[in-house]
Amino acid sequence: MPELIAPTSHLHASWLDAQREWGPDAHLDGGGLGADDEVDTPEGFAAWVERLRRYSDRTLPVDHGRVHATYWWIAEGDTYLGAIDLRHYLNGFLLDAGGHIGYSVRPSARRRGLATWALAAVLHEARLLGLDRVLLTCDPDNEASARTIEGNGGVLEDVRDTLIGPKRRYWIDLQ
Repeated sequence: MPELIAPTSHLHASWLDAQREWGPDAHLDGGGLGADDEVDTPEGFAAWVERLRRYSDRTLPVDHGRVHATYWWIAEGDTYLGAIDLRHYLNGFLLDAGGHIGYSVRPSARRRGLATWALAAVLHEARLLGLDRVLLTCDPDNEASARTIEGNGGVLEDVRDTLIGPKRRYWIDLQ
């Protein structure tokens, strides 16, 4: 049975397996992985995991260009299946292109409803955080993500060109 868990160094080997499935240049939405993060060694991975956990603490500063966010991993036992994050507020880039919530599911775990399930759980967390509505985006040709968002109440606002390419922009009302 899958569950949402806080990032943990315990899943290092499984996370690396998932990264190999995606490929070396893949962007992992909702994962919080930066270009400068060194995750191959246990020490580097542990440092990255700790940074992800710190970002949820609004009393601590975050790196330039980032916002406070809570990260969860989708796991089943000792197997990393994906990630989802909830950004506590939006900066200009997130309002235009990134949204409040990002998620990704490793290729071998897709088509099981994990993204839909995880998004529903994180929408509950967004309500607890006091958000009235959340923005989610996806690539125009990502039909699976569009179905996930729409299945959780997403209403398409527009499709626009952004700094990272064209994006569908959806709002989900949490009231």
